[in-house]
Amino acid sequence: MTARDRDFIGYSDDYPDVSWPEGRRLALSIVVNYEEGAERAYPSGDTTQEMLTEWGRSPVPDGTRDLAMESMYEYGSRVGVWRILDVLRKHSVPSTFYAAAKALEIHPDVARAAVEQGHEICSHGLRWEEVFHLSRDEERAHIREAVEIIERVSGSRPLGWYCRYGPSVHTRDLVVEEGGFSYDSDAYNDDLPYFVDVHGTDHLVIPYTADVNDMQWWMGSMVTGDEFLTYARQSLDVLRAEAQHRPRMMSVGLHCRIIGRPGRIGGLDEFLAYACSFPDVWITTRAQIAEWWHTLRKDGAV
Repeated sequence: MTARDRDFIGYSDDYPDVSWPEGRRLALSIVVNYEEGAERAYPSGDTTQEMLTEWGRSPVPDGTRDLAMESMYEYGSRVGVWRILDVLRKHSVPSTFYAAAKALEIHPDVARAAVEQGHEICSHGLRWEEVFHLSRDEERAHIREAVEIIERVSGSRPLGWYCRYGPSVHTRDLVVEEGGFSYDSDAYNDDLPYFVDVHGTDHLVIPYTADVNDMQWWMGSMVTGDEFLTYARQSLDVLRAEAQHRPRMMSVGLHCRIIGRPGRIGGLDEFLAYACSFPDVWITTRAQIAEWWHTLRKDGAV
């Protein structure tokens, strides 16, 4: 398959007969989206502003600064991210930070704390922006600037790439052209990583999730931390059962301004305690998943 072909087949019922490290059958990736300060807002010089808030769709009319929305995002970097880091530390769980470069540049203490705690910094773009609105040249420039900022602020180059909502038709080509990336996560179509051909380059895709994702609170489909816990736990149970016969991977998506609230964080705390109780579950970063899958590729196993 090439980068832009649609693939309705995937592994089908012929999954590779492989395991994760130490014979474990399920890889679990916890993802912390760090976007606060990189969102659309008039003070940032944008011509539009974010519309999705704790209230649902913002009632503030176009052209009027939405101070409530801005403060909801500020909660994520002022409070939420630290609460999430505390819970991850409590369970000794490594995560991947999908970090918008401008957000890290505004608050470099977050980058330092995440790195010191053993979390991976994956590039979530220059801004928290929909790259399909950019020209190819604009997107190329944004990728390069994002890499430079993240490397400068965090001390290491990002190995992964993930766009807001979804990529453009150019994104994967540009990520490979830039070089230095071991994976992207701009897909939602499988429970395992897979390779695609990008102009002769064997490129790894580690699919992400929109369902085991705290954004469902802001979309109106969840209210309590218990609802998040139930859905995440049921997802883990199904994948663990399937993993007895074929390898599996699970992603959990978090946002600092959302699950970082006091009434929601308990769902994450309890889920991590549950996941950590299973020795056959490998809780790891996406960079480590990529490293393992690339090794399997070299060995001809996938």
